[in-house]
Amino acid sequence: MRAAEQARRPGRIRDFRLTAAESQVDLGGTVVRTWAYDGRVPGHPMRVTAGEVVRARLANRLAADTTIHWHGLALRNDADGVPGVTQAPVKAATEYTYAFTAAHPGTYWFHPHSGTQLDRGLYAPLIVEDPNEPLGYDDEWVVVLDDWLDGVTGSPEDVLAELSRGMSMPGMDHGDMTPGPSSTGMGEHMLMGATSPLLGGDAGDVRYPHFLVNGRVPAEPQTYRAKPGTRLRIRLINAGGDTAFRVALAGHRMTITHTDGFAVQPKDVDALLVGMGERYDVLVTLKDGVFPLVALAEGKAAAARALVRTSTRAAAPKPGHRPRELDGEVVRYAKLQPHEQVRLPQRRPDRTVRLELTGAMAAYDWAINGKKYDPETVAPVRSGERVRHSFVNRTTMWHPMHLHGHTFALPSGIRKDTVIVPPGECPQNQACHRPAAPPCGGAGIAPCETAQHALEGRLNLLLFIVDEGEMDAHTRTAGHDPDPGAQGATGRLVQSLRHPGGDMGTAGRGGTRSGGRSGARVCHPGFGRRRGASQGRDGVRRRHHQHERPALHGER
Repeated sequence: MRAAEQARRPGRIRDFRLTAAESQVDLGGTVVRTWAYDGRVPGHPMRVTAGEVVRARLANRLAADTTIHWHGLALRNDADGVPGVTQAPVKAATEYTYAFTAAHPGTYWFHPHSGTQLDRGLYAPLIVEDPNEPLGYDDEWVVVLDDWLDGVTGSPEDVLAELSRGMSMPGMDHGDMTPGPSSTGMGEHMLMGATSPLLGGDAGDVRYPHFLVNGRVPAEPQTYRAKPGTRLRIRLINAGGDTAFRVALAGHRMTITHTDGFAVQPKDVDALLVGMGERYDVLVTLKDGVFPLVALAEGKAAAARALVRTSTRAAAPKPGHRPRELDGEVVRYAKLQPHEQVRLPQRRPDRTVRLELTGAMAAYDWAINGKKYDPETVAPVRSGERVRHSFVNRTTMWHPMHLHGHTFALPSGIRKDTVIVPPGECPQNQACHRPAAPPCGGAGIAPCETAQHALEGRLNLLLFIVDEGEMDAHTRTAGHDPDPGAQGATGRLVQSLRHPGGDMGTAGRGGTRSGGRSGARVCHPGFGRRRGASQGRDGVRRRHHQHERPALHGER
């Protein structure tokens, strides 16, 4: 693993410190007690340049164990943040250091992988900038979307407890819902009747009282200020637990440049559909006036909102204003094409891993292949194989699926790490496994990014078998000793499935062949800087350079 890390040519070390603690947070007139990083929602953005080493010291001041998962990053397995799989949980009143090379530019984020913690306020952006950024723009705005109830109508634990009891009406399922979102007769938190044609049916399980843009409710929105004509890059991140957002900027069309950190052929659209865990980068040239950025909570008859102001005189539209762009062209995966430099070469898959998404609301028994998560059950994958993941959705609702530490190509060729799987559909996703060393050999997880579904058992382990090596060396250089129980039952499987003496390496998002112990990756449901740049107090990145061609980066 140390050799694989060195193959990424790590640059200078960037030190960060995070404190996870119970905090009082103002959401814009709504003050809540929640869990947050350093008392903020979202947490302070981390910014590094591709090739730099992130060394993040986490102080756990919560009354519970926690971890950090670095969502979308290709990184060493022992930094992936999955308790019981890639590390031991970080106990209350202790500290832990994550250290890894941020090898590839892109829009990422981080959050816990423990219990219902993501559905509180423990999340923040991680922006990896391109030192040779070819994308031309004047300014940058990171937009984090979320659905919120913690400290308002209950806690995420209350929600999970209610949903886990299933429906109170025998025989009811998602297909029996009455039109219009409602919770009548079904408990305080269970949402009924939330449907969306874009999502293929049911839109979600949970009734959230608020939807946020950068931690603010619609009545007191964040305002981004600029001059007319500003060429703006917006980095969109959906940190929600149960909500897909349809996003539009009133009076403007947006040009998509990246999805989940990978470059696409520029595509002009009116609106985007962003599932939990997904990220999109867009460019827009701002007009003169005040324009709401609206994130419609798909199927839930509510929205999150921020403002873009380029005029000191114009009045802002009322909070309920619905931009016509929301009813215009909404991009779908099939309409996007990858940039040629990130397109996977044509090759027949060596094997297919079939993942059937099963379960229903009646019993709230979400699973993969009819079975809840079991660390003893893994799908072994060998180095250099081209693997096709076949997600077959047997349920009547959509599920966003995320693969840790790796990416896949959809049939259109676009590269992603999180994908919306509509009900009744089977998108064939070819995971990127190249004959090169993985960013982390080992156990990977493929979970559903719907927070409550993953907790109910919808996730799967993928075991990447690679050469012998020095996996534990990193833990010492990071400032802590390896915990022999960190991988638990998965560790025993690793030992039994390892290929001793073989010349195998697996690839996630880049690297070269090297030694490294076997390990696991998780599959589960969902969930560039130029010189002259400056950062304002609002966290917006200011840039001052000429408009150029779209950003590229190669296969990873």
